[in-house]
Amino acid sequence: MIQLSERLLAMEESATIAMSRKSRELKSEGKDVISLSLGEPDFNTPQFIKDAANEAMDNNFTKYMPVPGYDDLRESISNKFKRDNNLNYNKDQIVVSTGAKQSIANVVLTLINPGDEVIIPAPFWVSYIEIVKVAGGVPVLVNAGIDKDFKISGKDLAHAITPKTKLMIFSTPCNPTGSVYSRTELRDLADVIKKFPSLIVLCDEIYEHINFESKHESLAQFDDVYNQVVTVNGVSKAWAMTGWRLGYIGAPMAIARACTKVQGQFTSGTSSITQKAAIAAMDADPEVLNDMISAFKSRRGLVLGALAEIPGIKTNHPGGAFYVFPDCSAYFGKMNGKSMIKDASDLCLYLLEEALVALVTGDAFGDPNCFRISYAASEETLKEAMRRIKIALAKLN
Repeated sequence: MIQLSERLLAMEESATIAMSRKSRELKSEGKDVISLSLGEPDFNTPQFIKDAANEAMDNNFTKYMPVPGYDDLRESISNKFKRDNNLNYNKDQIVVSTGAKQSIANVVLTLINPGDEVIIPAPFWVSYIEIVKVAGGVPVLVNAGIDKDFKISGKDLAHAITPKTKLMIFSTPCNPTGSVYSRTELRDLADVIKKFPSLIVLCDEIYEHINFESKHESLAQFDDVYNQVVTVNGVSKAWAMTGWRLGYIGAPMAIARACTKVQGQFTSGTSSITQKAAIAAMDADPEVLNDMISAFKSRRGLVLGALAEIPGIKTNHPGGAFYVFPDCSAYFGKMNGKSMIKDASDLCLYLLEEALVALVTGDAFGDPNCFRISYAASEETLKEAMRRIKIALAKLN
């Protein structure tokens, strides 16, 4: 009999991936399922990036590559950090990995010992907790509800810090809420962080360019906490390169070296072709993304407008990413025939079965009162999905 490790048995399956799989299964049965569950842009990778990949193959960049990434890519990332974020990371402070998820895992594995506490504002991206658990860490959730725009304050952070706190992980713009921390809000967090020199903060900025309201702000811009911050980014979201698998960190030198050591024993360097393609993305003017960002902003308005017409649904006003995270708790206790809707998981299952719309329960993101809608879909698809959701919810009593 095969005995799996306790580490594996304690791990939850990614809820977003699970719902995406369930949607595909129903579609294979001939059901007209609309999936709004996966965080993947519905745009194609820009042609100039694909051209760079083809050129790399023609030039035979098909061999093993340095573990932390090609020097020319890391120089391009360094320039990008300076140009877009006013952050000074030299190439040796940058480690390129096979997706931002691996970048995050590398950092956690290099820092966390069993029993170390990791502060995670909730709602959070589904993988943060599981990565911490694999490292033997203890996730400490700090709840930030919809009335606070799903963001924590410096005061909230200070109350969560204990002698066992080693790391904090958060994202801006946030998956699943779309909330974006302002410079003032980040400064409020920094004023607390600087009081705890051993605390490291991992700031996940993968949705950096999908920002509708204001200029993106990075926590590492503040000199008094710069050496405590690891900035995570990648090419998946803004550059529509989810399948290319490339993420990266800018970090204090000791952490960058440690991540290189860990990665060298797991995956070594990420795809040589992807790295050469990513140089084109890093060197490009972000203004080439304006059409995509405008499309996402329009879709956000469509979804928020449709949700506003549904009694009992409450939303914030997400400033970035491509998600809406509505509070659906007004429907808890209502009946679906003989069954009661007890929580967001029940409601998502009901909407999948009744409306054939796949969403992700907020339980997976640390808020059981909500569900996540990804509007990375055409406006026609979104209109039909919202129509179905409205009709299905009206049937509950």
